[in-house]
Amino acid sequence: CGGSVSDPSGVLQSPNYPGNYPNDADCVWEIQVENNFRVTLTFRDIVMQSRTCQHDYIEVYDGPLHSSPLLGRFCSGSFPTYVSSSNMMSVRFHSDSRSSFRGFQAHYSSIPAGHNTTIQCLPDYMHVVVSRDYLQSQGYSARRVTLNDNRCRPTVTSQEVVFNIPYNGCGTMQEENNDTINYSNTIRVASSGYIIKRKKNINLHVSCKMLRKSWQQVVYAAEDTVDVDEYQFGRYNMNITFYDSPAFRRQVRASPYYIDLNQNLYLQACLHSPDPNLKVVVDTCVAAPDPRDFNTLAYYLVRNGCPRDSSYATYYSPSSHFARFKFNAFKFMSRHPSVYLKCQMLVCRLGDYSSHCYRSCSSRPKRDASPAEEHVDVVVGPLQLRGGDAPSGSTG
Repeated sequence: CGGSVSDPSGVLQSPNYPGNYPNDADCVWEIQVENNFRVTLTFRDIVMQSRTCQHDYIEVYDGPLHSSPLLGRFCSGSFPTYVSSSNMMSVRFHSDSRSSFRGFQAHYSSIPAGHNTTIQCLPDYMHVVVSRDYLQSQGYSARRVTLNDNRCRPTVTSQEVVFNIPYNGCGTMQEENNDTINYSNTIRVASSGYIIKRKKNINLHVSCKMLRKSWQQVVYAAEDTVDVDEYQFGRYNMNITFYDSPAFRRQVRASPYYIDLNQNLYLQACLHSPDPNLKVVVDTCVAAPDPRDFNTLAYYLVRNGCPRDSSYATYYSPSSHFARFKFNAFKFMSRHPSVYLKCQMLVCRLGDYSSHCYRSCSSRPKRDASPAEEHVDVVVGPLQLRGGDAPSGSTG
């Protein structure tokens, strides 16, 4: 149960709804809609175990589960509605080992944020748009809008002031906080040059924050002049590629990738980010015959940094943005016509030896990344056995 949801509207419900939900369930849905939209969530049915909400309950968070404010925790009563302050909301459903009931059903949809300043955290830069109508309504000129580094000029159109702010330039600052890696800059809107100023300058502080599972985007204004508070969420850009040898010189571009049983397979994960101070490692890789279900029939190659298959091994990489590894075409391949891989990659600050990227298998906790880390999921495949190695038909 749970998972990532990206449709503009949809339905969430407890497992087996309207039948009784299972015991010991812990489901987390991450709803992420388009940039500069918000999530509205309305519950239509709630039948759960306890009015005290100690045993079975629902939690709604204003963004990612581990780094966002709790909007509400409940298990019965009226049917609440929640609206996020960003384009992301998380919903958690928990049940214990006692009695179970019908559970819940909720509907969500996306609504426009309706602000005069928007921001997107793209792979190489922050894209910030300020409405000229908004500036003019406050008595400011688009010609007096600058960055910390005034050599980096915006593009001014008839309706907008547009900044493309690089993460490694134009005065962008980098720092680590509790569970974020922050890239921040300041857009300054100056008042007129009169000796007696009738208006304060505006400072729009713009940040892209790397959270455990997302980019968080923030725009807010200082100096008590304008009240802008905008959050958006996105994802790291990551891909995994097969190579034909441990030299990692020639990519395998065929899909499906036809292989022989017991053939060695070589993979490289690549993080696409302009920040050189990041490191990527393989945390978990699991194989399954269905690219939408990595739980029912699953074979783990590595889990929480610990190899589960004897053929799994890592290779030296020339860049901290690469993670290279290999495994052998395992017996699992002989049981299914096609196999897909889902790998969870862990991104940390380079040289942060307290992070999970630098810990051994035995010292890694099984849940919750520590500060300034992010998990990114990538699915690759299908892998198919070459002609003579037909699957036996077993589904075990």
